[in-house]
Amino acid sequence: MKEILNRLINQESISSEEAKSVLVNISNGVYNQSQIASFLTVYMMRSITIEELRGFRDALLELCIPVDLEGKNTIDLCGTGGDGKDTFNISTLSSFVAAGAGIQVTKHGNYGVSSACGSSNVMEHLGIRFSNDMDFLKRSLDKAGICVLHAPLFHPAMKNVAPIRRELGVKTFFNMLGPMVNPAFPKNQMVGVFNLELLRLYGYLYQETDKNYAIVHALDGYDEISLTGKTKVISNQAETLFEPSDLRAEQISPKDIYGGNTVKDAAAIFLKVINGEGTDAQNDVVCANAGLAIATVKNSSHQEGFELAKDSLFSGKAKQSLDTLIELSR
Repeated sequence: MKEILNRLINQESISSEEAKSVLVNISNGVYNQSQIASFLTVYMMRSITIEELRGFRDALLELCIPVDLEGKNTIDLCGTGGDGKDTFNISTLSSFVAAGAGIQVTKHGNYGVSSACGSSNVMEHLGIRFSNDMDFLKRSLDKAGICVLHAPLFHPAMKNVAPIRRELGVKTFFNMLGPMVNPAFPKNQMVGVFNLELLRLYGYLYQETDKNYAIVHALDGYDEISLTGKTKVISNQAETLFEPSDLRAEQISPKDIYGGNTVKDAAAIFLKVINGEGTDAQNDVVCANAGLAIATVKNSSHQEGFELAKDSLFSGKAKQSLDTLIELSR
């Protein structure tokens, strides 16, 4: 590790093989906490290269406990986090809306590290149980249209890193990796990233896969479609600049999608929206994200996906999906 740290401190980069090897060694307990913290810190001070990101991703996918869902055509809706915007749990709500629209969702998530409330925090608060039991996951998918893959249960290799990430309390390159290392290897993904540079890197890496994908970054800094302005979208088909008027939706203000300071606040907003009692801004932003996910799986237009998402939310199908998952968790 000393040699690699010296190279990184000298502004050199490491190869995919070296990056992969470092993560495997971290998982095997080869390095001490100070070395791991130093390694993470380097990437807060300089950009990650595509080779390094590829190596880190490959290591985590190789080390994870895989989830075999026997050929089901699932999607994950997941943001990198780390955008510093403290929105309500848009991608988690969008996941239930997509599930209510008949799309099967394998939701990869974790506790918040750099934000007040990650997807796992809010789901746990609502009574959803995290499990890596295959029968439970398959039952969840069959009955609720969604199963939750709480990252620590599937990436035991990262137990040496978790306490350091918590203590640092800021985004690290693990934020960049989260969406790419879903242990169910879903065929479809809608991913939000926290800056344009990462959007580009993700675009290159996803081109190398056989996935259907939509990668989004709102130009004013959000790791999701925020409807606060324009959003850059990279998909299998095209690279586009999306704006709210494309869905005949209003442009909204950042304060309209603020999520509060606590898990309790976030859960209250979550329940309000999924019960069909959200504000127009909250409903639109959830349906815009769920709509793009639906469109990605169905290979349809974003507008069609948006309408299906609204139907799922306002007909109560999204709420039914949530209630079913909570019931299965008891």
